[in-house]
Amino acid sequence: MRILQVNKFNYVRGGAEKYFIEIAKELERAGHQVAIFSMHHPKNIPSPWSEYFVSRISFNEGKWRDKLISPGRILYSLEAKRKFKKIILDFKPDIIHIHNIYHQISPSILRVAKKYNIPVIMHLHDYKLVCPNYQLFVKNKICFRCLTHKYYNCFRLKCFKNNFWSSFLAMIEMYFHHSILKIYQKNISFFISPSQFMKKTLIKFSWPEDKIKVLYNFSEKLENDSPDDWENYALYFGRLSPEKGISLILRAWSKIKSDTKLKIVGSGPEEDNLKKLVASLNLNDKVDFLGPLFDQDLHKVIKKAKFVLIPSLWAENMPLSLLESLMLKKVVVASNTGVYQKLLRIKRRGFYLKTAISKI
Repeated sequence: MRILQVNKFNYVRGGAEKYFIEIAKELERAGHQVAIFSMHHPKNIPSPWSEYFVSRISFNEGKWRDKLISPGRILYSLEAKRKFKKIILDFKPDIIHIHNIYHQISPSILRVAKKYNIPVIMHLHDYKLVCPNYQLFVKNKICFRCLTHKYYNCFRLKCFKNNFWSSFLAMIEMYFHHSILKIYQKNISFFISPSQFMKKTLIKFSWPEDKIKVLYNFSEKLENDSPDDWENYALYFGRLSPEKGISLILRAWSKIKSDTKLKIVGSGPEEDNLKKLVASLNLNDKVDFLGPLFDQDLHKVIKKAKFVLIPSLWAENMPLSLLESLMLKKVVVASNTGVYQKLLRIKRRGFYLKTAISKI
């Protein structure tokens, strides 16, 4: 089968990108022909399909060019539509598997697939189909204010990056795509939800149940060392951003009378603030920032940890950090939110943050 995989980034930026890259490899190992459609980026994995990629745009670097073209790219990218048509005509896919396409690519590509009668499957890595800021998380609380298409709440509450202009554009994007064009509804054959929690959330927002298939994310088979090889530290690994709740753990760590260290693996927009918080709490001797680690380097750190912390404040979907930890038979201490509410009970390899803090 000829499968076209689509995602806005072609490097490991987070869990969604890691899954996108790994699923392409697994499909090729299974004998399928796989092509990639993405955005140019200096960190990209080299790809023979890069000539079809859309030009790079950054929403974080403050360049005037990017600010000027960002509304068009977000709402309906003609460049992406043109280049997507070219890769479809050249590769002739049997099926298209899209991941995160919003903002850097835009759903304009979906109409091309529809024109050539190619079925499209969308993998739901976050809540962008129902939430302008994709997290269902505003002002440190889980939020369902946009139920029944009340996207104006995004602008009213500055939900996107706590910025009125960004929030206004995100609001317009949602109304344009879902209320006017209905571009996802009309052009996607069905959706893959990595958890029952995600499926129930979409149904709550009036997405049709019969178009949503639950398929848990895969994780490669990993073997753990014996407990004799464990070292005296707890571990957080993942993106360093506010919704991940890492500051909660740091404040708890400052009150724990224990010689157990905390190691933090990853990078992200909250990194500087977290390091300042560590200094202000006098935790420099108890907390180590290891930076981003991948593959075997990451697995070595996970294997030697006494347990893994996942203190998310938002409703996580199906994070790979959880799956990798469970595959390595680590105890997971997680927030009682999102997918963790059910999954940790099933796996019996984890328990919840409120209970755990007093026991460390």
